[in-house]
Amino acid sequence: MIRLRAPLAEGGVRGLKAGDEVLIDGTIYTARDMAHRRLCATLDAGGELPIVLEGATLYFVGPTPARPGKVIGAAGPTTSARMDPFSPKLIAHGLRAMIGKGYRCDEVRRALTRYGAVHLSTLGGAGALLSRHIVRAEIVAYEDLGTEAIRRLEVVDFPAVVAYDATGGSVYDGLTAKMQSGA
Repeated sequence: MIRLRAPLAEGGVRGLKAGDEVLIDGTIYTARDMAHRRLCATLDAGGELPIVLEGATLYFVGPTPARPGKVIGAAGPTTSARMDPFSPKLIAHGLRAMIGKGYRCDEVRRALTRYGAVHLSTLGGAGALLSRHIVRAEIVAYEDLGTEAIRRLEVVDFPAVVAYDATGGSVYDGLTAKMQSGA
């Protein structure tokens, strides 16, 4: 298990390899497709972003409402491919890691390699368990998006696997070959 402290430094991220298991401590942000669209539109307009992207980790999640006495509700990952149209631009502006589930397109993979970033995967369907690793949550931007608002999360021992690394490696590459061969 590799321990990461967020926000992340490029040097530490470049040393990660596809398949590495990580535990994340520190500050990460939630953002799904509507928030991604707004972040990119702000960049296109030359505006100032509501969060600092340099070294940031975006978790593709729209958490459920918190129950009484809890910090956050279930917080499981959403499908990463929905962020593919936006991720390369955000990576180019310093985004260091993303957390979601499933495949990423070739353009995202090239951006990860070029700018020294990674895509992490965590367990879909385990939102209640993952929420136990979130010790603080607050909305910091786009409150009108409801569950898709950007939240700053403080996480402890948040589990993930490096799905795509900064050298072009992917845990899915071997799996795809096995599936195509019928193995």
